[in-house]
Amino acid sequence: MSIKEDTPARLARRRYELKNKEIRKASSANFQVLMPRSLYTEINEFLSDNGITKVDFVKYAYEMLKADLSQPDAVNG
Repeated sequence: MSIKEDTPARLARRRYELKNKEIRKASSANFQVLMPRSLYTEINEFLSDNGITKVDFVKYAYEMLKADLSQPDAVNG
């Protein structure tokens, strides 16, 4: 792979990345999740149809699981 020619915009982007990389890494993260394409498509369509972002979906699912698993009769596994 050859390196693209340096342009003022590319140089500025590289400087910005070097300067802010650690800050960005400390403030956010992502889950590298593989799932069957059919499930991915189904979830994406559901979220789009209901105007829900993926971030809101993850937050809601997390809160629901946390509440469910905090119940004394919850099965952990």
